Amino acid sequence: MEENAAMSREFLIKATGLGAIKGERILFSDLSLELGRGEAIVLRGINGAGKSTLLRMLGGLSRPDAGTVERTVRHHWIGHRNGLKPHETPRAHLTHWGRVWGSSAEPLAVARKMGVERPFEVAGQLLSAGQKRRTAIGRLLLAERPVWLLDEPFSALDREGRDLVTGLIDAHRASGGGVIAALHGEAPFEASREVQL
Repeated sequence: MEENAAMSREFLIKATGLGAIKGERILFSDLSLELGRGEAIVLRGINGAGKSTLLRMLGGLSRPDAGTVERTVRHHWIGHRNGLKPHETPRAHLTHWGRVWGSSAEPLAVARKMGVERPFEVAGQLLSAGQKRRTAIGRLLLAERPVWLLDEPFSALDREGRDLVTGLIDAHRASGGGVIAALHGEAPFEASREVQL
């Protein structure tokens, strides 16, 4: 009996029969997916199809209009907006989230890893779009969480930045983590499967 219960909880996150309505339009209905260790699910669809809505539901930031979401572990959620205030420096941003999560990670070390050590003390309003994105993605490195929910993680990144984030995703999966990412264009990592919205 215990063995069966353990087997049924091998997933990291599981959605069953999800539905979402926006105004009078059905974004999606009866959508089910399951993320296991080492897997990456790519969400596809045109703008407005519901990719961000689905990610928010999976992360518990909004409630589905139908269906259920089960989570067995903690997760990170990085939205398509970076969450960096105009006056906030990469140092302040990473330090704040490190404190919130009780992280022992050194913000400057994270900034170096993400290639934003030079503008570490520069206000967000003066950073390039790529530097803001790198800073936001750096939150993933502040606390270990098995599930990464990523909304357009490669947005505004140059080739070097894309390679860096791809490496982070590959390493996370190799260590037993899972990723669900909404993407436009080709995925620079090998997807376990795709969900079309």
